[in-house]
Amino acid sequence: MLIHPNKSCLLIVDIQDKLVPAIHEKEELVNNARWLAEIAAKLNVPVLTSEQYPQGLGHTISEIAEVPPADTVMEKVHFSCMSEPSCNETINAIRPNQVVIVGMEAHVCVLQTAIQLKQQAREVYIVADCVSSRDPKDKALALERMRQCGIYIVSREMVAFEWMQKSGTDTFREISKNYLR
Repeated sequence: MLIHPNKSCLLIVDIQDKLVPAIHEKEELVNNARWLAEIAAKLNVPVLTSEQYPQGLGHTISEIAEVPPADTVMEKVHFSCMSEPSCNETINAIRPNQVVIVGMEAHVCVLQTAIQLKQQAREVYIVADCVSSRDPKDKALALERMRQCGIYIVSREMVAFEWMQKSGTDTFREISKNYLR
């Protein structure tokens, strides 16, 4: 299945102040997630952000938080966004058939959210170069398990090109000039 901009949303999971320092390849995760969030915004793909217990773990880091609208942040205490009633309601309110997920930790909140979204009969896409965990082995196992569950593992460029659908448009030229060179 191709990822369609009018049928999908981008879900940024728990890229928070107090968690990021412990994450493997954190700079790459943050830069790649921001890159994809900016492209989503340019293509009018809805962007939602979750925060796991922000009172203890802080809020979404500023590099990411400044991209989507502030009113798209969802607080949670459940590891899975879909187990948190308010998050589940917010995601279901925009009714995406396809959910593209970036964030951390791959083997906890990302994994549980992805599996529950799949159980709700959605197409779920994990952006491999935009997820991480403290231990790279946990990320690898999470990606393997998600693939076994029928969740698609993709790259950020795969998502961007599928959202753009074609070249020759002003949007394509802008994204190509500013993000693909």
